[in-house]
Amino acid sequence: MTTQQTRPEPVTVRVFTQRFSSTPRGARLARRLALHQLDRWGVPHGGAVSDAAAQIVAELAANAATHGRVPGRDFELTLSYRPERNLRIDVSDTRTERRPGLVRPAAPLADTGRGLLLVDALAARWEILDRLPVGKTVRAELDL
Repeated sequence: MTTQQTRPEPVTVRVFTQRFSSTPRGARLARRLALHQLDRWGVPHGGAVSDAAAQIVAELAANAATHGRVPGRDFELTLSYRPERNLRIDVSDTRTERRPGLVRPAAPLADTGRGLLLVDALAARWEILDRLPVGKTVRAELDL
C-alpha cells in the first residue's frame, strides 16, 4: 500500500510598510504609494481590488492625519498581500483612544463623517486594534 503525501502550498505574503507625515499631503502620498505597490504586485490600477484598496487607504490615512494626529508623530501604512487570498490594510497612529462601534450615519448636510461607512461597505471585515507600545491600528481586509 502506497500513501501519497500532500505538501502544503507555499505561502507567499508580500508586505509593504511606510511611515508618512500626519498631514493631508502624507495621506495623499500613502494612497499613491499603496496603488503603486499593488500594481508592482500584479494588482492593476483601475481594477476592483485596486479601486477598493485606494478608497480604504485614502479614508484611513485621512483619518490618521486628521483625528489620530499627535504633533511630531507620523502614521504608518502596512499592506499585506497574499495572492488569491486577501489584502490587509493597516493604518496605525499614536492616538490611544479607541471607539469601537464607530460607524454611525453622518448628519445629512455634514461635510465629514462618512469615511468609516465607506470602509465598512468596501472591506470584507475591519477592526480597531491596540498598537504597542502606544496608539491604535485600524485594519481592513479585502478578500480576493
